[in-house]
Amino acid sequence: MNKKFLSIIVILAVLIVGGAVALSFFLGPIVKTGMETVGPKITQVSIKVDAVDLSLLTGSAKIKNLVVGNPEGYKSPQAISVGSAAVGINPLSVLSDKIVIRSVRVEAPVIDFEGNPFSGNNLNTILKNVNAATKSSGPAPTNAPAKAANKPGKKLEVDEFVITGAKVNFNGVTLPLPDIHLTDLGKGSDGLTAADLTKRVLDALTSACVKAVAGAATDVGKNVEQVGKDLGKSVGSNVSNLGKSLGGLFKKSTN
Repeated sequence: MNKKFLSIIVILAVLIVGGAVALSFFLGPIVKTGMETVGPKITQVSIKVDAVDLSLLTGSAKIKNLVVGNPEGYKSPQAISVGSAAVGINPLSVLSDKIVIRSVRVEAPVIDFEGNPFSGNNLNTILKNVNAATKSSGPAPTNAPAKAANKPGKKLEVDEFVITGAKVNFNGVTLPLPDIHLTDLGKGSDGLTAADLTKRVLDALTSACVKAVAGAATDVGKNVEQVGKDLGKSVGSNVSNLGKSLGGLFKKSTN
């Protein structure tokens, strides 16, 4: 290999790497804007992100300070807050119709749970909004006129989605949640829409919160019931002893 040809390859490599770095620099804010624009359309609540750091060279991304707002009618300003989330992407898939995400790892999210775990609550309200968005983003009817200008959005595949160290706040009590581990989301040619993925993840998170909150409420109920029984026994015993004492007193007074 002559030196001139080698120099050309080195220059091309530098340009490719430099282009990837420059593209990553611009893609981060674009992804951030997309999350804050598309997310509220799916959830019908506000979504704010401090920053998205994206590297096409390593196929990695980091989302900083993601905050999902609460629906109207709830007190807390947010329903879910995430300090950081790490995402691993297949860089080449960004150019295809389906983006392949190798892994998503969400660390220590905090969920502010409001409402009744068995009926209306803030997470269920958001989930209903997502379900409506999922139905509206489904395939168009066969008799609908084709619109060449409206190309379908990119589909997603997520090989692994992990939520770890999560905590849920409910009525002044903080409860730990078990880790959530979802795999093979959107495998196959069809993939998932952003609404589909949001639904799957939020559904799992809502179920975990409801179990934790309902379990805590049941435990509190059992403790209150036991305290009542113990108090009843104590009162009953004291009343019985008091009766015996009074009875003895009356006997002595008649003698």
